[in-house]
Amino acid sequence: MAYEVTATRRRPRRFEDMIGQEFVVATLQKSIAAGKIAHAYLFSGPRGCGKTSSARILAKALNCQEGPSATPCGVCPACVEIARGSSLDVIEIDGASNTSVNDVRQIKDEVQFPPNSCRYKVYIIDEVHMLSTSAFNALLKTIEEPPPYVIFIFATTEIHKVPATIKSRCQQFNFRLVPVELLKQVLSEAAGESGIKADDEALFWVAREATGSVRDAYTLFDQVAAFSDGHITFEKIRDKLGLVGVDRINGVIEACAARDLPAALTALDGIVDSGVSVEQFTVDLADYFRSLLLIRSGVTKETLLGQSPERFSARVLELWSPVQMERALSIMLQLFRDIRYSIDPRYELELAVSRLSWLSDYVSPVEMRQAISQAQSLLLKGAGTRRDSGPFPDEARGAGRRAPAPEAGTDAADSFAMQNSAPEREPASPEETQPFPVQIAQTIPAEAEDTDTRIEDPFAEFKQRLNAGRFGSSPAANPVPSVSPVSAVPPVPAVPEETARAEPSAPVRQSVNESRDEPLDTAEPVDAADVPGSPSVSFDGLPAAIVAALQSTKNMVATGIAQGFDWEDGGKVIRFSVDKPFVHVLLEQERKTIAETVSRLLGRSCSIEIRMNDSRIAASASAELTVPPEVEAVRKMFRGTIVG
Repeated sequence: MAYEVTATRRRPRRFEDMIGQEFVVATLQKSIAAGKIAHAYLFSGPRGCGKTSSARILAKALNCQEGPSATPCGVCPACVEIARGSSLDVIEIDGASNTSVNDVRQIKDEVQFPPNSCRYKVYIIDEVHMLSTSAFNALLKTIEEPPPYVIFIFATTEIHKVPATIKSRCQQFNFRLVPVELLKQVLSEAAGESGIKADDEALFWVAREATGSVRDAYTLFDQVAAFSDGHITFEKIRDKLGLVGVDRINGVIEACAARDLPAALTALDGIVDSGVSVEQFTVDLADYFRSLLLIRSGVTKETLLGQSPERFSARVLELWSPVQMERALSIMLQLFRDIRYSIDPRYELELAVSRLSWLSDYVSPVEMRQAISQAQSLLLKGAGTRRDSGPFPDEARGAGRRAPAPEAGTDAADSFAMQNSAPEREPASPEETQPFPVQIAQTIPAEAEDTDTRIEDPFAEFKQRLNAGRFGSSPAANPVPSVSPVSAVPPVPAVPEETARAEPSAPVRQSVNESRDEPLDTAEPVDAADVPGSPSVSFDGLPAAIVAALQSTKNMVATGIAQGFDWEDGGKVIRFSVDKPFVHVLLEQERKTIAETVSRLLGRSCSIEIRMNDSRIAASASAELTVPPEVEAVRKMFRGTIVG
C-alpha cells in the first residue's frame, strides 16, 4: 500500500472530526437538521484549519442517501465518491488557476443542468479571492438566484480581497487557529497510530511551530518522525534542525546578565560555529525573552512557554527586571528587521549581544520619571529644613516664591528680567522682616492682600553689609539711618531746594534696547554744567543713596547696586564689583543711568566702572561647602558630581 502523509490520512471525514472549529460545526449541523440550507457559503480563515475539509463534509451531508443529515454515513455511493473526489455532482475548482471570466461563464452554463445522481450540485471554489474582478461580476447574478439544486461553497485565506458584493450574497464562516493543546493532542494520537514514541516536550515544540495550523503540524510531525528512529525527543529535533536550545541560550544570557561580555561573545561564537544560522538564533532569543517575560508575570503554562519553566535560567530571572526583559525582546525584534539590510548578519548579532551585556544599567523612562520625582521631593524637603546651608541656598529658598508684579511703566524686557532675577533671601531673624514701603505695596494685586503672607525687605542683606562695614568704613563712622516700621528703604539724604527744583520729579526712563546701543566698556562722564555744585552725600553713603534714588523707577537696578562691594573712589571714575553674571550684565546695560545718578549725588562729573569678581563666592563655597544628606542621596541616585 502506498504511503499516505499524515495530513491526508487524518483529514476529517465528519463534522465530529473537526478540531477547534466548534462554532462552524454547530451552526452547519443545526442548519442541515432544520432544513435551512443556504445557496452560497463563504469559508474564510488561516491555512490548514479545515476550510476545504468542511466544504467536502457539507457536500456529503447534503447528498448522503440517509439525508440530508448532519452526520453523513460515509458508506453510501455518494459519500464514497465525494470522499474520493470522483463525484460528478461535486465540482472542486481551483480559483488560482481558473481566474478568467470565461471560466465563470462555463459554470453559468453548467448550472442549467440538474445533478446526475446526487441531490445537489455543489461547486467548491478554493482560493476564491484569486478570481478577477470581471469573473466576480459575472458570478454575481448566478450566486444570488441560482437554481434550487445548486450550492456554492467558497474558501479563501484572504477574505479582504473578496468583493463586498460577493460577501453579502453568502453565509460567512470564519475559521480560527487551533490552540496548541489541541494540536499536541492530535499529534499524540497520530504518533500512537503510527507506532512512534514521542516526548511531550517535542510534541509541544511541533505544535507551537505549527502556529495553529493542523496541516502544518502534521507536515512537521512527518518530517521529525523521519529522522527520530521511532522515538521523537526534543534533543533530536534540536540537533537535526539546527536549533539552539534553552540550555545553550542560558549560557549566553547569563553571561550578559553578569556583564561578562567576553564570555557571552565566546558562547555566541560556539553556537554560530556549530551551524546555527544568525536568523534562527535571533528567533530563538526572541522566543526566549518572551518566555522569561511570561514567567516573571507568573505564567508557567507549558503550552505558552513551549518548554518546562524549570529549564529557563533562574539567575537571569533574578538579575533582570521585567522592564529590562522587555528591552531585550525589543532589541531582538529590531535585530531581526536589521539583518536583511546588514553587510554581515553576524556583526548585527554580536552588537545586539554587546547591548545585552549592559542591559543591567538600563533605566526606563517611567523609572527615570519616578527617580526625578523622588529627587525633587528630597530637594524640596532639604530646602525647607536648611534655609541657610547647602551648596545652593539661594536657589532652594527661591523655589515656589511668587515674583513681584511688574510696575505699570515696565516694558517687556524689564519684566522678563524681573521674573528671572535672583530670588529673595529668607530673613535670618524676625527683625529683618519689614513690610514694603507704601509706594511698592500699592502695586500688589488685590487678591494678594487677603493672604497672610509677610513680604520681605529686598535690601535687608544690603543693610547688613552696611552695618558690617563692607564699603570701607566702620559702622560707628557711618551709622545706617534707622528704618521705621512703615518703610524698609533707607531715607534719601536731604537735597538742596535749588537742586530739587532743577531735577524732574522722576528720572526719564530708558529702555533696555536703548541702553544696549551704548558701548559697555566706556561711559561718558556727565557734563559738569548739569551737575550741582555741592554734593548731596559722602562717598561712604553713596551706595545707599543710589539705591534710594533708583528704587522707585528702576527697582532691578537698585537691587543690583545693593549687591555691589569693594567700592572705590577714583576721582572721575567710581568703581565697584559684583559677583553674579546676571547682575553684571544688568548694571552694564544701565551704566549711563547709574553714572548720572552718581554724578548728581556726588556733585561732580563721574563715570562708572563695574567689575565682575566671583572670587568671594568661590572662597566662601570652598570654605563652607556642606552637602546635605538629601543632596548626597540625589547625587548617588543619578551618579552625578556636585560642582558647587
